Formats: sequence, C-alpha cells, structure tokens
Amino acid sequence: MIAFAASFIQYFLIFVVLVALAVAGTMIGIALRKRKDAKESNMNNNDEA
Repeated sequence: MIAFAASFIQYFLIFVVLVALAVAGTMIGIALRKRKDAKESNMNNNDEA
C-alpha cells in the first residue's frame, strides 16, 4: 500500500509541474500576442496620421 501511495504522489507531482508549465506557457503566449498587437496597432495609427 505504501508503494502505491508513493507512486501516486510521484505522478501527481509530475502532473502538477506539467500543468504549471502549460499555464505559464499560455500566459506568456497571451502576453506576447498582446504586445505584438499593441505594437502593430501603434504602427498603423502612426501611418494614418
């Protein structure tokens, strides 16, 4: 029973780390996309003026 619990905890921790990496990657991707969109919008506004 102890081996099962140890295995379960190990896989659960790996799962938590992978979820954290996925969330961090998503947040970084959203931030980069917003920055790119803002830069492009700013460039387009400068072209029109």
